[in-house]
Amino acid sequence: MARVRYLGPEPVTVPELDNREVHPDEVVEVPDERFDAYVCQTTNWEPVEEPKGQEPEPLVKKTAAKPQKGD
Repeated sequence: MARVRYLGPEPVTVPELDNREVHPDEVVEVPDERFDAYVCQTTNWEPVEEPKGQEPEPLVKKTAAKPQKGD
C-alpha cells in the first residue's frame, strides 16, 4: 500500500477508505492502483511513500536528428 498526507485545512471523510475521517497532516495508506488519483490533487494530498514496484520511467536519451542533405 502507498501512503499519502492530507494537506487540507479541515477533516474530510474519504468514501474510498471505508468512509474514514482523515484529519489535516494525517498520513493514510491508499491502494497502490489509486495512488496517482490522490497525488494529482496537489492542494489536498502529497506523496509520502510511493507504491512498491512502481518506479519512475527512466529518461531515454535520444540523439538529435541528423540534417538531411538537399538534392
